Amino acid sequence: MSNSNKRSPLLVAEKRKKPKPKTSLLTRLGRLVFSRKLKKKKSRGPRKRKSQLPLILRWPLAILILIWRIIWGVTWRASVVVALLVGLGVSYYYSTLPVVTDLLDARARGSVTLLDRNDQVFAWRGEQFGGAITTDTVSPHLKNALIATEDKRFYRHIGVSPRGVASAIRINLSEGRGPLSGHGGSTLTQQTAKLLCLGIPYDTDVWASEAAYEADCRESSLWRKVKEAAYAMALEAAYTKDDILTIYMNRAFLGSGSRGFQAASERYFGKSANELNPPESAMLAGLLKAPTRYAPTNNLKRSQDRAATVLRLMWEQGYLTDQELAIANAAPATLSKVAEARAGGFFADWVMGQGPAFLASDTTEDVIMRTTFDPEIQIAAEEAVAWIFENKVSEGSKAETAVIVMSADGAVRAIVGGRNKVVGGFNRATQARRQTGSAFKPFVYATAMDLGYTPNSLIIDEPLTLDIPGSGPWTPRNYDNEFRGEITLTEALRNSLNIPAVKISESVGRENVRKIAADFGIQSDLAAGPALALGASDATLLETTGAYAGILNGGRSVRPYGLVDLTLVGDDAPLIGQDGGMGERVISETAAGYLTYMMAQVVDGGTGGRARLDGHPAAGKTGTTQGAKDAWFVGFTADYVAGVWMGNDDNVPLRGVTGGGLPAEIWHETMKRVTAGLPPRPLPIVVPAPIVPDPEPNQRGNNGVSNTENAILNILGRILGGN
Repeated sequence: MSNSNKRSPLLVAEKRKKPKPKTSLLTRLGRLVFSRKLKKKKSRGPRKRKSQLPLILRWPLAILILIWRIIWGVTWRASVVVALLVGLGVSYYYSTLPVVTDLLDARARGSVTLLDRNDQVFAWRGEQFGGAITTDTVSPHLKNALIATEDKRFYRHIGVSPRGVASAIRINLSEGRGPLSGHGGSTLTQQTAKLLCLGIPYDTDVWASEAAYEADCRESSLWRKVKEAAYAMALEAAYTKDDILTIYMNRAFLGSGSRGFQAASERYFGKSANELNPPESAMLAGLLKAPTRYAPTNNLKRSQDRAATVLRLMWEQGYLTDQELAIANAAPATLSKVAEARAGGFFADWVMGQGPAFLASDTTEDVIMRTTFDPEIQIAAEEAVAWIFENKVSEGSKAETAVIVMSADGAVRAIVGGRNKVVGGFNRATQARRQTGSAFKPFVYATAMDLGYTPNSLIIDEPLTLDIPGSGPWTPRNYDNEFRGEITLTEALRNSLNIPAVKISESVGRENVRKIAADFGIQSDLAAGPALALGASDATLLETTGAYAGILNGGRSVRPYGLVDLTLVGDDAPLIGQDGGMGERVISETAAGYLTYMMAQVVDGGTGGRARLDGHPAAGKTGTTQGAKDAWFVGFTADYVAGVWMGNDDNVPLRGVTGGGLPAEIWHETMKRVTAGLPPRPLPIVVPAPIVPDPEPNQRGNNGVSNTENAILNILGRILGGN
């Protein structure tokens, strides 16, 4: 029987095995270590276990996985807590933010803008705020420079940039610093939050100074960074990106007292921020790294090098074409004439003290001061000093100098307070009190002229010894130890002889000399002994030069001044007017004319010959103190009075310097430049009558003055209460 009736077996596809899902290495290791179950087999027989890792490896892996689970558990919980805190912080800060316009002016103090005699700005003091600017009103080059330099992803992030923070931490660690030290990875929004000090205003009851407040705002602790991030995100939520950039541009400090890019643009380039070209924009943006270090007024080359880096960043990010980059690098930004010269630094420091502190150095308002400053005369004085020290002073000399130039009425036009123009530095012209030496003698002779002497009055230059109560005998000497016998007072002053000066002082009375000098403006505590006549007292160059201006003015005192008026920004009427100028009469006009005649002889043929000017009559007096610690020349033309001092700050004697030497040459170089282009004018001199021989020359008094003149002087001395 065949098998044809049998059915063919059904074709059944084999069961496909389902692919096992992929598992991570960590999961597989966990299963391998912690699995306790064995696969059950249908057949009876002994159970077999899966192969497991050796015990020596299993437990270390178990410990590592346990640690990972703990870290992960703590991390995600901590992250949730931080996220909640940040969210609460953002909400809180968001609720405290004012309108944008309230956040633009960051200054706690006001500013002072100083105008010269031509009403042109020559200096600033305090924190200058040039006015509010926006992203729409500034030069687009400036906006691009800021984005390229500070935060190229500014328009894409939410206020913080994890990528930037991670990069900054990596750089800091690679450079051997702490993770939060150095590069901060802050976005422009975070920098704005820092500038706003997280919304905390400056309070004098909390911080000792504004500097302490700003240092607190720059704190870089981890907790501070968290709060800063929350504040930055609140800013992003409350304002537009352009609003945030506007706040930043108005509040950033950019060196030299300029707060905001408008003030910096005016200070460094003399133009508005909307006129900036690429090199100028790059220079300002480059200041953000270190405003004082990179300020172009401190080191222009260093500032230009930093600007070149910013220009390269702008080019790399597409803000500049190849041609624009080449043009910018070929013509780097330079300072305006005023900023480059830094003219009037010492003058500006001095004139700030002319007004009340609450409207000057400590002002909380924006103030405009009109002054007597003349930038051309300032440059003339600075050039004169530089030329003399370059050509006449030995290399390495530490000698210092000071120069003051003023008009006949006491309006100060220029001040050189030292060889180096240091803003806020020691001003030797107005602050240094030094012995005047023979530069004081004109006040001795002024007293004599006012009491009846004439330039042709005779005196005997001979040995002299005076008995000083409590000190014993005192014997003055002439600088050359010579005696000239009978001479005129003009000859005595022209050759700066000491013995005749002492004799005259003793004859007219020391108290009268002290009074005349004080009335002319010498404010120091003048010496009481006979050495008064030889300039043993201290005085400033400003006092002495102002006193000489009184001689030029026909015997009327002059009070040096620099402030013309002071006005608050936005007001029309000045709050304060001129405080100085012409004062009371000290000596007669005739006496002043006589004295001017005598001082002209000092320049024409005496110790001040090196000060002589071609075409312009001049008068003056040299001064060298004992031991040559100080050397002076003070003099005047018909238009200007100038004083020069030289010495060492540590009182070390000068080597080979007298008042008739380098100080007279500095005076000459200064006044040669000042008078250039001015028409010559005669000095207000009174020429004395010819000498009439004394009929009884052997009857002169002990002081070497004629008996007739002594009688007149004794009568006048009693009237005036002199010695």
